[in-house]
Amino acid sequence: MSTKDYLEKDYYAVLGVPKTATADEIKKAYRKLARQYHPDSNQGDATKEAKFKEVSEAYDVLSDSKRRKEYDEARTLFGSGVGGQRAGGGGFPFDFGDLFGGTGQGTSGGTGDRLGDLFGGLFNRGGATRTGTTTRPRRGQDVESEVTLTFTEAAEGTTVSLRLTSSAACTACSGTGAKAGTTPRVCPTCEGTGAASRNLGNFAFSEPCRDCKGRGLIVDDPCPVCEGSGRAKSTRTIQARIPAGVADGQRVKLKGKGAPGENGGPAGDLYIQTHVKQHAVFGRAGDNLTITVPVTFTEAALGAEIKVPVLKGLPVTLRIPPGTPNGRTFRVRGRGVTRKDGTKGDLLATVEVVVPQTLDDKSRELLTEFNTATAGEDPRAELIQRARSE
Repeated sequence: MSTKDYLEKDYYAVLGVPKTATADEIKKAYRKLARQYHPDSNQGDATKEAKFKEVSEAYDVLSDSKRRKEYDEARTLFGSGVGGQRAGGGGFPFDFGDLFGGTGQGTSGGTGDRLGDLFGGLFNRGGATRTGTTTRPRRGQDVESEVTLTFTEAAEGTTVSLRLTSSAACTACSGTGAKAGTTPRVCPTCEGTGAASRNLGNFAFSEPCRDCKGRGLIVDDPCPVCEGSGRAKSTRTIQARIPAGVADGQRVKLKGKGAPGENGGPAGDLYIQTHVKQHAVFGRAGDNLTITVPVTFTEAALGAEIKVPVLKGLPVTLRIPPGTPNGRTFRVRGRGVTRKDGTKGDLLATVEVVVPQTLDDKSRELLTEFNTATAGEDPRAELIQRARSE
């Protein structure tokens, strides 16, 4: 098990038991959840299968007294945190994406993103060994932005220009943190490793060197632009491709479009929050577009061929059969939202019978004759009979 698992995952919460739970209480909770989420009882349900694996992982640790003790000691050791954002789920006041090398969002440009290689020997009995160096490549920050799209742009996909501000190497000192004409020196305390080791009984714990704050280097004459940090704000404009089919509020990830890395490390990712404007005619239901189409009484009663608009292109012809009731929905295939595989959803057209607001004498006369001819039919007779029978 990785050190991150010991720190980030709350196995007690997974099983729904308190930290003081006995072995029997843990076993009872596990059996109940295992029956609930077992794949044999939930075939095809990926969410419940993942939950079953999570429950099994928690039980593997907490049912073993030795591993449970080690797990409890690790979480107690880091209970006070090392600063930064609060991680979700584990209850520790620091960002595990930063702590373990910036694999998630919000990667820090400071000491936090250097700690990933400092905890490598946390559970190695008899001493910790630091294998990384302060000049190792580091992944850049993740960057967040947002964009407002028209209904059509969201359905069909589009390319937008985004102006991004993120952390990058200071151009004045080329990322060294030292004033032009000077160079940093190796930290004499940690000898350039950036880490100081402490032996805490069962744990060999490496922590950032206090003198150089984990950098491995000491800047005697700081760069006046970045104040010795080696990082500065950078603004750039990029062309970002928004895929077809995004929904309002969806978060789009563009890999490698975030802040540039350090020392040759990969760039972070860009996360774009999308806002989609409503359309005056069309609505949306998943990959399908929806539209309400008005029809006349005679078109619904006698049947007709009507023109229906589509999101892009010329209107399509829809055949309305005789006797079509108000509210009936027709499906026009392939005229919906573009999916990830390039195929399209459908257009769902719902007819709405329009009643004329005014009638001339001729129309009134004809409708009166029609009413007389159909006077023997009461469309509410069955409704009244059913209501009385209840």
